[in-house]
Amino acid sequence: MQYKSQAVAKPYFIAAIGLFIGQILFGLILGLQYVIGDFLFPEIPFNVARMVHTNLLIVWLLFGFMGAAYYLIPEEAETELFSPKLALVLFWVFLVAGALTIVGYLTVPYATLAKLTGNDLLATMGREFLEQPLPTKLGIVVVALAFLFNITMTVLKGRKTSIALVLLLGLWGLAVFFLFSFYNPANIVVDKFFWWWVVHLWVEGVWELIMGAMLAYVLIKTTGVDREVIEKWLYVIITLALVTGIIGTGHHYYWIGTPEYWQWWGSIFSALEPIPFFAMTVFAFNMVNRRRREHPNRAAVLWALGTGVMAFLGAGVWGFLHTLAPVNYYTHGTQITAAHGHMAFYGAYVMVNLTMISYAMPLLRGRAANSNKSQVLEMWSFWLMTIAMVFITLFLTAAGILQVWLQRVSEDPVPFMVGQDQVALFYWMREWAGVAFFIGLLVYVASFFVGGEEKSA
Repeated sequence: MQYKSQAVAKPYFIAAIGLFIGQILFGLILGLQYVIGDFLFPEIPFNVARMVHTNLLIVWLLFGFMGAAYYLIPEEAETELFSPKLALVLFWVFLVAGALTIVGYLTVPYATLAKLTGNDLLATMGREFLEQPLPTKLGIVVVALAFLFNITMTVLKGRKTSIALVLLLGLWGLAVFFLFSFYNPANIVVDKFFWWWVVHLWVEGVWELIMGAMLAYVLIKTTGVDREVIEKWLYVIITLALVTGIIGTGHHYYWIGTPEYWQWWGSIFSALEPIPFFAMTVFAFNMVNRRRREHPNRAAVLWALGTGVMAFLGAGVWGFLHTLAPVNYYTHGTQITAAHGHMAFYGAYVMVNLTMISYAMPLLRGRAANSNKSQVLEMWSFWLMTIAMVFITLFLTAAGILQVWLQRVSEDPVPFMVGQDQVALFYWMREWAGVAFFIGLLVYVASFFVGGEEKSA
């Protein structure tokens, strides 16, 4: 059953894809700056391009999560959204605040931006991924609280399902852990210790709950498998994710001045972190194999299956490759970290957002699925982006292995920049794979404008 207030998800999904395009464009700029050091300098320095690339990633994923919540919560709760008007107001506040922040990064020197935005009153800027000025951080908190109020009130007045409650737990966790971005102690060890409470406990903790709930929702809708079966899987997955993810934070504490017992705790629980992602892969394929109907939206089913596989490979396998303390001792801060980061973010959070968008957007446009021609194009985009990301990951992994050997293992270690020259070939290959990924993204966008209606909703 469709609910009128679900329509507020549409602008969130459109904004998410628009910001995704921006993120990949800045990724391509960064890739070129690795091999052509003065590309677009001084107009867009490397540190600014990197800030924009990573901040756009975070913001567009948050837009996707919010759109997904606004779409699935009314259906799960079997009631209209508490306040569709509030949802639309928050959309414009978040979009304008995000856009102004990016403009600030690109047009004002970062130190000047810090002075202009009150960083001397409460110093929160200058930390990786949390570079946002104080007004932006405060705006994110206000938007998050109002958003959570809206969807929580919707759930409270309607049906309480496991999917809705898991999603709520993940979204509340996201908001609570973001508060640690305001804590910036002078001691760098303490700073880094709590910095990971945002960065790690988001992506390897509460975001996994959001991903699990979104994936479970789409699989219920597309396979017709009993809700009870899917919810049991969901409980197992989120329990494994929280137990391994929370204590697994320790794998970031190895070399920052924390007690050495973190090497044991971090290694043991990080080694278990692939398990929930493997369970998610088995879950997705199991549900599709047990399906009671052939859903007309084949593209959404493909994205759902791809999410499980790529999340397991990127977050699970590539995370495990360098998560044990004796290995991390050599690989920490190399391109192996970048390889894991790229495939993990794509496999887990990019793909689950695209799954939700692919499922919901045709319904928001009054049809059960896009036309066959449109879906074929979308499935081409799936394979283009996914294969390109696999190659990006492989090239960065090769660069990282060579980097470790040249700088940290060989009997005559070379300086950092000499090592960078030696791995430049892999950077060029990564850049061309990035171009292929961007083409795949453009094909994805184009698929929504191709062909007529497949079937009325």
